[in-house]
Amino acid sequence: MPQSRKTHVSLIDTPCYHCVSRSVCRSFLCGKDKFTGQSYEHRCGWVEERLLFLLSVFSIGSAAAAFVLMSNHTHVVVCVDNDMAGQ
Repeated sequence: MPQSRKTHVSLIDTPCYHCVSRSVCRSFLCGKDKFTGQSYEHRCGWVEERLLFLLSVFSIGSAAAAFVLMSNHTHVVVCVDNDMAGQ
């Protein structure tokens, strides 16, 4: 029988998580596509703004969060703020 995430995740033991998100079919998210020569640098600002917005919405401690945008994937380290989540 399935159990809820609340019973699986212990924020006391592991408040921080490393999340990776890859683009579909290895398409370029940011940077310059070396095969077509097309630049997607303008997307970096969009992704950064969206990540910062989502940090504020989902009770993530922005001081403890870090992220890096790669050409076809992102890495995000998030730490749940227990005080903020309890409100």
